[in-house]
Amino acid sequence: MRAPMRHIISILLQNEAGALARVAGMFAARGYNIDSLSVAPTLDPAVSRLTLVTSGSDAVIEQIIKQTRKLIDVVEIADLSSAEHVESELVIVKVDLPPQQANHFIHCVRDHHAITLDGTDNTRTAQLAGSAAQIEAFIAALSKFSTVLELVRSGVAAVAIGHQVVTPGATSIP
Repeated sequence: MRAPMRHIISILLQNEAGALARVAGMFAARGYNIDSLSVAPTLDPAVSRLTLVTSGSDAVIEQIIKQTRKLIDVVEIADLSSAEHVESELVIVKVDLPPQQANHFIHCVRDHHAITLDGTDNTRTAQLAGSAAQIEAFIAALSKFSTVLELVRSGVAAVAIGHQVVTPGATSIP
């Protein structure tokens, strides 16, 4: 049996109170899990883009899209996983760093194209924007010589490659 596939769903919503809660409530009521969620206004301040990551078979994702499309606040919805796309998320990670490991931290940050945000006493805080795989690799590398004290991930942001766009009224993504 195949493992459920990871899907990135892009939803354009009316930028109104309760719109996000209705989408999240629909997922919860039907037992769908949201692995990642990010939402922010678009160029049109009346519309927000909600990007969520979930897992499921193609049939389950098709059902999720059909049910979500029926919600009153939903302007448009597309599964970006069905098209070529770029995605990124942000992680901020704080580590406990013994002084003798400072050079390891500097090299790790440089090698992973991260940036240092803060350094005090025995802690360092770094930021990295990239794919989930890049973020996991960065955290694993830091864990080899330091103790991760705290980390915060932003959730995935994604867009289709090229001229394919998700726009109000119609989408050119299958």
